[in-house]
Amino acid sequence: MEEKTKSKKSVRLRADEIRQFRCKNLIAVIENPTDMKNIGTVIRNVNALGVEKVYVVDPRRSLPDDWQDLREHRSVAKTSVSAVKWTFVRRFDSTDECLGHLEKNGFKSIVTSPHVKGKSCIFLHEGDFTVHHKLAVWFGSEAVGITDLAVERSEMCVSIPMFGMIESLNLGTSSGIVLYEVTKQRREYQSRYRLRDKRGERPTRLPTVIPPKA
Repeated sequence: MEEKTKSKKSVRLRADEIRQFRCKNLIAVIENPTDMKNIGTVIRNVNALGVEKVYVVDPRRSLPDDWQDLREHRSVAKTSVSAVKWTFVRRFDSTDECLGHLEKNGFKSIVTSPHVKGKSCIFLHEGDFTVHHKLAVWFGSEAVGITDLAVERSEMCVSIPMFGMIESLNLGTSSGIVLYEVTKQRREYQSRYRLRDKRGERPTRLPTVIPPKA
């Protein structure tokens, strides 16, 4: 009993410690994933990097609607290393439904893809990911990438520069790279300003990283 109480205390302490490092109003969207393992990996990346939420466009209904059921989903729980227990995840039946929900709540979307025609496209290191107060970052399926509808209703396309013979990365790797840059920028912004549009500059900046344990 005493050990269980200590465990709960350590969880609460950790939750309090990381709260100020969470990136508010930042959502990672996984569109039409075909591999359950990759969903778990993205959820793990999201949790580790301090992204607020995960949305999954899941027309095949591979995931349960209820978050509690999702927490107990063996494949997702295993590959996320239990991160799904601490991460808000919501599924949608279609891209249009997800976009509608995001737009209704004032979110702007950007998509990640190596090649997109007819859309402003930048390399990851060129982007300013603090411009939009509410931001959704979309990742396409492993098989066909991001859909035309998501591209059409996004602000821009972001790609990771490639320097090898292989010009693509799997979903878990690409989401980790992109979200690291996005969260780094947004944490730095939050540490300096209390409000959007660079208003409410803090007299003392908040820390952007948790100090290592002694």
